[in-house]
Amino acid sequence: MNFSELFKLSGLLGRFSPDGKCLASCVQHRLLVRDASSLQIRQVYTCLDQIQYIEWSSDSLFILCAMYKRGIVQVWSLEQPDWHCKIDEGSAGLVASCWSPDGRHILNTTEFHLRITVWSLCTKSVSYIKYPKACQQGVAFTKDGRYMAVAERRDCKDFISIFVCSNWQLLRHFDTETQDLFGIEWAPNGCVLAAWDTCLEYKVLLYSLDGRLLSSYRAYEWPLGVKSIAWSPSSQFLAIGSFDEKVRILNHVTWKKITEFDHPATIASKKTIVYKEVEKSPTVDTERFSFSPSRALDSSLFSTKSKYDVSQVPVSLQYIKPIADRANPKVGVGMLAFSADNCFLATKNDNIPNAVWIWDIRKLKLSVVLEQLCTIHYFQWDPCQPRLAVCTGTSRVYLWSPAGCVVVQVPGEGDFQIMSLSWHCSGDSMVLVSKDNFCVCYLEGEEV
Repeated sequence: MNFSELFKLSGLLGRFSPDGKCLASCVQHRLLVRDASSLQIRQVYTCLDQIQYIEWSSDSLFILCAMYKRGIVQVWSLEQPDWHCKIDEGSAGLVASCWSPDGRHILNTTEFHLRITVWSLCTKSVSYIKYPKACQQGVAFTKDGRYMAVAERRDCKDFISIFVCSNWQLLRHFDTETQDLFGIEWAPNGCVLAAWDTCLEYKVLLYSLDGRLLSSYRAYEWPLGVKSIAWSPSSQFLAIGSFDEKVRILNHVTWKKITEFDHPATIASKKTIVYKEVEKSPTVDTERFSFSPSRALDSSLFSTKSKYDVSQVPVSLQYIKPIADRANPKVGVGMLAFSADNCFLATKNDNIPNAVWIWDIRKLKLSVVLEQLCTIHYFQWDPCQPRLAVCTGTSRVYLWSPAGCVVVQVPGEGDFQIMSLSWHCSGDSMVLVSKDNFCVCYLEGEEV
């Protein structure tokens, strides 16, 4: 496993292009585009203000930079560096910006969610979508890019509108049986749209493309409800993470629950492997040196090393009791992700912040628990094989696959705290992102 040098970064903004050929990163108001393999700078673009969000177009030919404070989006072309585009929302302001699936339209959401403006880069035409709802996930595109669903709020009631992305014509408009719609997400096959209610009301609704209600699911009534959801890549399963610390799996035939996964503080089953991260400080007798060790040598000799040990069950995990009288309590399943081959589901229960749970979907049982020394910040599956990368805000990255798991220390001086990571589309490398820097980790084919 090899690592690049550290490069400066701001706003955690480091992204591989969809085709995997380029890597974009931001330093204040500058956008740097590098070659993904050599990391040589191909283009430097200067924006009007500090960049707060970047996104590649689907064909990797354009990249948008949003400056929400100024209500401006700037678009840059990789093929024509002299071409540029500026979209100014003016007094309407800007709170969100994204590409349409064709990579030729930009959707801007104005302040107070008054409207979504659709800007065409080809014809310079403008379309408006009224009454978008201010919720966690209010716009969703089908994977094939043909349709867009928008959550709306009008006359104190929730609606969903489905648009055809080729001409932005309204295909369906229907109301939803929700108190306060919180998010929408298409199944990967584009046939079913999941909509879920606020955490105060446990309700998941499943709609067909023509707006028919296929099913409604409610696990319980009064306590806090849905916290996260994730579709499996095959669209066969819908995983629902709840505030009661359980994940429920619905099947795509009857939309009924086929199983539920609990997250207890004690792992008792002998069929579950628990990998525990342990730290070991090397003991080096400095008096033996006839010289004073340099900083580089000092950091390599005296830095603590970390590795995984297999724990004997039963294992008690660190459990944090939530503070009941505070908003957004740290309780329930807040992170969910299926592996690309549909075989595994990774989860994080916010009550047990140092553990990643890996479930075998084929056997519908818990397979592995990774117990870390620090709080899990983020995890993501390799897009090509069942391999999970985890970061915990330290200078280490953790990799798990069915063959086992490893701890990898990022070399270099300074305090490189990995807050986020993203895989290259080939699965051969990852961008590791800290608050002020990023580096690229290159994996060899035989690793884990």
